Amino acid sequence: MPIKFVTKNIHAYLDYPVALALIGLPFLLGLGAVNPMALWLSVATGVAAFLLTVLTDHHLGLIRVVPYPVHMAVDLIVGLTFLAAPFLFGFAGLEAAYYWLNGAAVCIVIAAHKADAATQPAE
Repeated sequence: MPIKFVTKNIHAYLDYPVALALIGLPFLLGLGAVNPMALWLSVATGVAAFLLTVLTDHHLGLIRVVPYPVHMAVDLIVGLTFLAAPFLFGFAGLEAAYYWLNGAAVCIVIAAHKADAATQPAE
């Protein structure tokens, strides 16, 4: 039985700090010294994630025009892209580890997501 504990509210609280971390951590870690794409992929993804969160229809969204399932689909695409990024762009060492860890974390959060009671089918 899979463990499902990440609710829509928990996910919403994770979104803003994760977006800011994706923007700031590459600079703190010195990513991009070998391959500039390692820096800018994270920064661009962080900016996009911040905007997506602002636009998502959840309690912390400010404009609420993006349906939550679309937000979840984008998160999954980001997670899978981050897992593939070291192979696609030739990242190694810390740069590869950064993307593999972030990609795995996103995929775990998606896999641990608990459906809202309002959206669960009746049994």
